[in-house]
Amino acid sequence: MNNNVDKKIIKKGLLPYLIIALIMLGVFYYFNVTNTKEHSFTYDEFMEKLDNEKIKEIEVTTKGNGYVYQVVGELKNYKDDEYFEVLLPLSDQVMKKIVDASDIQDFKLTVHPDPESSEWIAILVNFLPIAILIVFAFWFFNKQMSGNRNSLDFGKSRAKLVSESNKVTFKDVAGLKEEKEEVKELIDFLKSPKKFQKLGARIPKGVLLFGPPGTGKTLLAKAVAGEAEVPFYFISGSDFVELFVGVGASRVRDMFKEAKRNAPCLIFIDEIDAVGRQRGSGIGGGHDEREQTLNQLLTEMDGFGANEGIIIIAATNRPDVLDPALLRPGRFDRQVTVNLPDVKGREEILAVHAKNKILADGITLENLAKRTPGFSGADLENLLNEAALLAVRRDKNEITMSEIDEATDRVLMGPAKVSRKYTENDRRLVAYHEAGHAVVGLKLQGASDVQKVTIIPRGSAGGYNMMVPSEEKLCSTKTDLLEEITGLLGGRSAEEITFGEITTGAHNDFEKATKIARAMVTEYGMSDLGPLQFEQQSGSVFLGRDYNKPQHFSNEVANEIDMEMRKIINECHKKAKDIINKNKDLLKLIAETLLEYETITKEQIDYLVENGKMPEEDENNLESLSITKLREIAKNKGVKDFSKMNKAELLKKLND
Repeated sequence: MNNNVDKKIIKKGLLPYLIIALIMLGVFYYFNVTNTKEHSFTYDEFMEKLDNEKIKEIEVTTKGNGYVYQVVGELKNYKDDEYFEVLLPLSDQVMKKIVDASDIQDFKLTVHPDPESSEWIAILVNFLPIAILIVFAFWFFNKQMSGNRNSLDFGKSRAKLVSESNKVTFKDVAGLKEEKEEVKELIDFLKSPKKFQKLGARIPKGVLLFGPPGTGKTLLAKAVAGEAEVPFYFISGSDFVELFVGVGASRVRDMFKEAKRNAPCLIFIDEIDAVGRQRGSGIGGGHDEREQTLNQLLTEMDGFGANEGIIIIAATNRPDVLDPALLRPGRFDRQVTVNLPDVKGREEILAVHAKNKILADGITLENLAKRTPGFSGADLENLLNEAALLAVRRDKNEITMSEIDEATDRVLMGPAKVSRKYTENDRRLVAYHEAGHAVVGLKLQGASDVQKVTIIPRGSAGGYNMMVPSEEKLCSTKTDLLEEITGLLGGRSAEEITFGEITTGAHNDFEKATKIARAMVTEYGMSDLGPLQFEQQSGSVFLGRDYNKPQHFSNEVANEIDMEMRKIINECHKKAKDIINKNKDLLKLIAETLLEYETITKEQIDYLVENGKMPEEDENNLESLSITKLREIAKNKGVKDFSKMNKAELLKKLND
């Protein structure tokens, strides 16, 4: 296969040269091959024709810088495509004889001066071909090098200057109130540095922004530059690292050299962990190119040379992998945590992204903010964008709550698997499993609010239960964590009680419950082992970094940790089963309703719990109708095979 690919590449590379060669051959053929017939005469033969009055027309041109005459002409008996040519000595007698014969015989005589006698023509004839070749060679090599134009400046900085048209200010940054206060000092310093220097204050040379992805770190850095009205250079950490050792260090030097010429200015390094990772970490040791680049960056930020007026802002979501020398005072001596927004921050972010969107009456950004805990700014922007796209697909003039609910599900779990076929037994298992989660969530006093329950498969899940905390808390209590574990085990408990059988559907619930239980025992000190921390949260960022990590507890303690975890899980499982046993009627009501409607919201759940039935159906809103009602409508409209369709397929068919 590789040989065939190589042959295709070779053929493709030779094709332009072959075409050029064919064109040149065609031009050469056109200018050199004619259909005329040429006769060459000697001096005596020409004079004989001249004396015998056989000449019809001749042209005389002085050639050889005035040494000979070139005579071209036609005889009277020649055809249209015939002519003769002869060279005559440059003599007044020869020319007089030709002129006299022309006067007597009355044939056409044309005399041309010597074209080579003109200096400009001589220059053109001698130097024009060379000039054409030089221009062609320059064009050809420039064309060949256009794909590798930057191959000779690989040591130059890749930092780019943000133009005025892309200016961002703090007005464009929503939800980061404390973070904006932290970086305002940088703006004041860049605008009036003497105010700080008067009191001997040293402004931070570097500010590190770290936090989860999508929280607005890059946007905040752009806003600092926009507010300060100074040159703003941005570069990614990966732009420094190259194959050749020393290139990255050269780019760092060039970047600071350029920044010094434009000081005061800001340099923003995005994803700095690509170049600032700990040196010599992992089984394989260090990375020469990355470490030399890091060393140069450390020297430029706080070495022997002074970089006055240059402030570096860097962003990463993995501060734990950065080299300690990079984080010490004098380099990145200020670290700003950009966390996920709270409910007020989410409302402000939604207000920014909802400016150009048409929301239906009754939809408030405050309610949307309460329904989206844990969403980052990027998630919220994506949520409203997905809702707008869905509204366009459904030919609506505004975004309704239906589109927002669907968009929320898409962001959290992915698109619905409407084409996935389930047996009726599988649907019942999923319905009772999700109803078990809902019942436990409804009956636990400190549990989260049940916002939505669905048995429509999304991603790898057959269904899911959306539960959000009634109020956002900074810390979780032991009771909160135990109730969260109990809620996660509600699905398995409902399966055991209803069907006397267990399935694989709860594996993700067990994963989350086990993680919480282990953290309670080993990190939070919430067990009979006492307030001790046996483990720390750590990700194996570098291969082998934690390979020889010592275990700070004995095997007996490890066994006790396992027993405590099992104790927590078993107690929560028992509590979940007790709740299900006491509320079997509610479990059945929610499960059977799910089988009919596939998705029920918080408002419908509250009405169902209070009245024992769903609210009255609005036939104008097909999405809120049950499968039974949709099948009746499909039957009246003559839809074929409607009894075999699920709700999603029925909705699509009826909307079409």
